[in-house]
Amino acid sequence: MRMLKRQKIVCSRFILQSRHVIAIPNAMAERPMPSEELDCVGMRAIRVYELQLLLQNCARNRAAIEGMACHAQIIRVGLGADTITSNMLMNMYSKCGLGESARKLFDEMPVRSLVSWNTIIGSHTQVGESEKALVLFMQMQKEGTSVSEFTVSSVVCACAAKCCVFECKQLHGFALKTALDSNVFVGTALLDVYAKCGLVKDASLVFESMPERSDVTWSSMVAGYVQNELYEEALVLFHRAQAMGLEHSQFTISSALSACAARAALIEGNQVHAVLCKTGIGSNVFVISSLIDMYAKCGIIEEAYIVFSKVEEKNVVLWNAMLSGFSRHVRSLEAMILFEKMQQMGICPNEITYVSVLTACSHLGLVEKGRKYFDLMIREHNVSPNVLHYSCMADILGRAGLLHEAKDLIDRMPFDPTASMWGSLLASCRIYRNLELGEVAAKHLFEIEPLNAGNHVLLSDIYAANNRWEEVARARKFLKESEAKKERGMSWIEIRHQVHSFMVGERNHPRIIEIYLKLEELVGEMKKIGYKAETDHDLHDVEESRKQELLRHHSEKLALTFGIMVLPHGATIRIMKNLRICGDCHSFMKLASIITEREIIVRDTNRFHHFKNGHCSCGEFW
Repeated sequence: MRMLKRQKIVCSRFILQSRHVIAIPNAMAERPMPSEELDCVGMRAIRVYELQLLLQNCARNRAAIEGMACHAQIIRVGLGADTITSNMLMNMYSKCGLGESARKLFDEMPVRSLVSWNTIIGSHTQVGESEKALVLFMQMQKEGTSVSEFTVSSVVCACAAKCCVFECKQLHGFALKTALDSNVFVGTALLDVYAKCGLVKDASLVFESMPERSDVTWSSMVAGYVQNELYEEALVLFHRAQAMGLEHSQFTISSALSACAARAALIEGNQVHAVLCKTGIGSNVFVISSLIDMYAKCGIIEEAYIVFSKVEEKNVVLWNAMLSGFSRHVRSLEAMILFEKMQQMGICPNEITYVSVLTACSHLGLVEKGRKYFDLMIREHNVSPNVLHYSCMADILGRAGLLHEAKDLIDRMPFDPTASMWGSLLASCRIYRNLELGEVAAKHLFEIEPLNAGNHVLLSDIYAANNRWEEVARARKFLKESEAKKERGMSWIEIRHQVHSFMVGERNHPRIIEIYLKLEELVGEMKKIGYKAETDHDLHDVEESRKQELLRHHSEKLALTFGIMVLPHGATIRIMKNLRICGDCHSFMKLASIITEREIIVRDTNRFHHFKNGHCSCGEFW
């Protein structure tokens, strides 16, 4: 209500000011001013000043109708050919989203200044019309019009929107020739476009060569590293800026939190949270959303909910961040309750909301709930299902064993099936040993992503589960001879600000001998309470003893053992893994939680598994 009243007051003042200014030329026309009262030139200067002031207000308030009225008065008093006034008109039209009007005005200008060119190029850049911005820049060159740092930075930003690498490099060369490369605006725009085009080394070279850097420069470089999944480099740069005493913006902190979330670096995440509290920008919705996401991805969903609960005015971004966190941690009941509460608070769910809710249903095999939400999305909230929603539904059906229904859904949907859809169906076929549909899914995957060795491995696993060893051998042979690469299993654990990584059968860790000895001791204790290696989960055609050895040395078991060795008794162990956790390791973690009397949290590619007192939060459905 307060915001509404404030808007009404601003509007009423604005209308009064508009009437007052527009009345000036009308009064002048009705009553000629004697030369002794006011000099004609002086009065004209007042008119120009007042009209230009009004134009600036129109642009600031995005008031298109009042701006058009002002334009009419400008033409009436004969200021239509004035370059400065025309520039202000173009700026007003651009700010109000009337790009065509701005361009028409520019084309009709008898004389254009550098500001004219910069304004119209910026107008095209803002709406993603990069081609028009580039054409105008080339036209400037042909006409011999000088350029400024704002011209070059605007055109470079236009290239960033379309990832025009070739044009960007040409502009970089132009900036070097004209000695504009050292300008902070040009340098920032260049590194931003290089980062967005995946040329991080070039972005870094531009950044390091800049004699002057602004807050935007630093935040753009940190964000560039994050966008290209170079999370370690992003955090190093963040700490470098901190050591230099630079003030962090909301964009830098948000990017740093995203890097911590991707690496599951909880300790560094806590440090960034502390910086956030000191800077006083903790009320920014997007920063808080990144903070919630960081805690959720680091395995502390309770802390994420505390952060969420402290925010008084929540928008859909925050609700979605919390829903996504609950979904990832297989807190399906909490996700559904939060979904209902969100609607009670008057927040309308969007397509991202429904992805999280459907994913929560998938994690627990809630088929009917999933169907209900899919129907609700279309019927009540008028959200058109996109490819992600169909992918979630196919995953729900596949994980519940309804493989043919999942295949029918993929065939009937109004989108081309993605690799993740066929991959989900192939993984479900592996669980339920359905060779027929597995071969269909694999065929599509081989066409979409021929270099993904994981698809070949999944198909060979289905063959092995059905005792089709000849096909297994053929698939493995093809895999060795092809260029397809299989991602090796890796797990990591953060101990005292240091990340320790383990591969399957690790040999390089400095304490690996101690780790293997402790692991054997742990396996011995587990056998006393009934542990037996589940060799069904190792589908290699080798001896039983060899299968047991391969399973025992899986990366998550080595990370767990190291955590037990170095962390205090009772402390929670958090392990991150790049692949899906296997069945034997899942059983191993449950028993380890009993023996060690501590909670063990494992994040794999699908979700978080919270192991406590011999039980897992996934309810044996993953």
